[in-house]
Amino acid sequence: MLTVFSHPFTDKYPAAVMDAFHSPFRRAGHSIDVLDLHGEGFDPRFTKADHEYFWGGPVPSEIAEMHRRVEAADRLAFIFPVYWWSMPAMMKGWIERVFTGDWAYQYGNGVDDRGKRPLRALLSSVPTTLIGIGGSKKRTYDKYGYHKAMRTQLDVGIFAYCGINDVDSHLIYDIEGDHNSDNRMAGLSQAGDIGARFLSPARTIHHAKEEHLRKNSMCDTLIP
Repeated sequence: MLTVFSHPFTDKYPAAVMDAFHSPFRRAGHSIDVLDLHGEGFDPRFTKADHEYFWGGPVPSEIAEMHRRVEAADRLAFIFPVYWWSMPAMMKGWIERVFTGDWAYQYGNGVDDRGKRPLRALLSSVPTTLIGIGGSKKRTYDKYGYHKAMRTQLDVGIFAYCGINDVDSHLIYDIEGDHNSDNRMAGLSQAGDIGARFLSPARTIHHAKEEHLRKNSMCDTLIP
């Protein structure tokens, strides 16, 4: 499994969530490749070399290495604090640089067919889970539809777009401040449960794009 982690500290709550999520895998003897974006000094900025690669040039060496790590994984996990109702810029930049055209997706037969031929997703649909760690209460997310918006943007707009359709996302709510210590403990338990279900051979296989379209279709039929 490859876990992509985005937080500047490894001794804060998001790292504890990651450890709790990994616990079932470690107990079962599974290997885990932890990609700590801050710890490895990943540069999230889209560079001139990235632009050249986008238009058919050579793949930058650091991106080729990231491709190899993704390709070697039988599962993917993304663990991050929620910033502005999405993943942090560091993680978003990793996706922008790594989920590249002609590796994660392709139009027709390649660069020359962009805008002319249909999209083909290129990534294998390995089981993928997202765990976002939020400071707001669940009722706030529910009131404004933030979780639905995040699923649309991330589960469907990024992962399913590239072929990773077996993706499910989770949120741990309301963990900031000393008064929320019970919530933080519950969040660690939740992360462990997510890990156990993610590891289970009986896990539910998700179809993010199809589920998204079906729910939207049902909502449309309810609108008078």
